[in-house]
Amino acid sequence: MISQIHLMTPLLPEGADELQDYALEVIQKSAALGSRQHPVTLDALRDLLRIINSYYSNLIEGHNTHPHDIVRAMQQEYDSESAKRNLQLESITHITVQKELEKKLRQESDVNITHQEFLCTIHREFYRQLPEEFRIVTNPETGQQSTVIPGELRVESVKVGYHHPPEHGSLKAFLHRFGEFYAPDRHHGALKLVAAAAAHHRLMWIHPFLDGNGRVARLFTEAYFHRIPLHGFGLWSVSRGLACRNIDYKSALALADLPRRNDLDGRGNLSNEGLVHFCRFFLDVCLDQVEYMGSLLRLEELVERIRRYVELRNSGLIDGPSEGKKLRIESARMLQEVLLKGKAARGSVIAASGLKERTGRSLLGQLIEEGLLVSDTPKGDVRLGLPIHAAGWFFPDLYPSRIR
Repeated sequence: MISQIHLMTPLLPEGADELQDYALEVIQKSAALGSRQHPVTLDALRDLLRIINSYYSNLIEGHNTHPHDIVRAMQQEYDSESAKRNLQLESITHITVQKELEKKLRQESDVNITHQEFLCTIHREFYRQLPEEFRIVTNPETGQQSTVIPGELRVESVKVGYHHPPEHGSLKAFLHRFGEFYAPDRHHGALKLVAAAAAHHRLMWIHPFLDGNGRVARLFTEAYFHRIPLHGFGLWSVSRGLACRNIDYKSALALADLPRRNDLDGRGNLSNEGLVHFCRFFLDVCLDQVEYMGSLLRLEELVERIRRYVELRNSGLIDGPSEGKKLRIESARMLQEVLLKGKAARGSVIAASGLKERTGRSLLGQLIEEGLLVSDTPKGDVRLGLPIHAAGWFFPDLYPSRIR
């Protein structure tokens, strides 16, 4: 078993300067996303992407709860089948913890995200809200069952595939070194993003908790991106990219677990080639997701997809939240008015429809009822909503379609 912290080296890829060039491209393209739409619209997208993030992060772990079912749970509509209900609760927990972490990072500028305390906080907040059934893990070799204690480091030895993580008695030493080395303020420029990629693997390698290490690592990585700060993050989902390449993700993790092959494979205990490969893979996933969202946020194309959605609803070819309820074609102009302005007075939205006042007001009411427009007060300005029944049409392939 591993007990000496130097056995975690190298902590950063050696002799791979091209990774910083790659990271810089991610940073620049991510920052550009913030200029693609009105800030109010982008806030709605961030809310949607928390749902998408939860879906994909849990999917990586083999738990498939469709975004439609996640939204149902957000509205307190749970499945009657206990197994599906538990998966809904798990998804809600992920969203809740992500929002709490984002709030914590905004309010506490001095919080140390690489410290053991922060990592344990992620685990504790996640597991304390999970159904009891999800806190029981079974050793695949012995069949012995153990209970996961929220926020507590594991107190037994484990094996993950071919990898034997550090002994439980040495976890604090490994986490101390992890926190010390990967603190974002220790790195500069594009190297911060390379460090985030390397830290993602090394946290998985340490495997500090009995269960939930993958989710903790992904939530930690998102916190790292916010702390860097990686401008534009929150408008794309790294978990989506990892889930779409799940086999490659797990293969890259395993490759970076391997010991150094020979004298040409770095100077640390673990394979430098493996760590370089993982970081390159991770940055490739990030860049792919940034470019994907960049293509979807082009204004003219988004307007056209919204128009097409309204046409399909108007013709009855697709349903909205209520089966069989159509949407007037004038809705497209109303939605476009709000999209361009970020938020708009109800009168101007009705005027944009070209309809008579009474008819336009009725249509506005339908758009609000369906969540396509959102308002904080009964008579206040409206802004674009991204309800799950329409989001897949506005942003194709963001999540799998649901077969009814």
